[in-house]
Amino acid sequence: MPDLIHDLVNDRIQTLHREAAEQRVILRAQRVQRARRGVTRANERLRRVLSREF
Repeated sequence: MPDLIHDLVNDRIQTLHREAAEQRVILRAQRVQRARRGVTRANERLRRVLSREF
């Protein structure tokens, strides 16, 4: 019985580690998307300003 409990605990720990790793990937992807949107908006603003200058 103690081996079964030990195995269940280890399995749960591994699951938590895997879920945490997945969350880190998701957060990184969200940050990249946010940064890309910011770059796109900055490029649009720059394009608008430059088109007024010329």
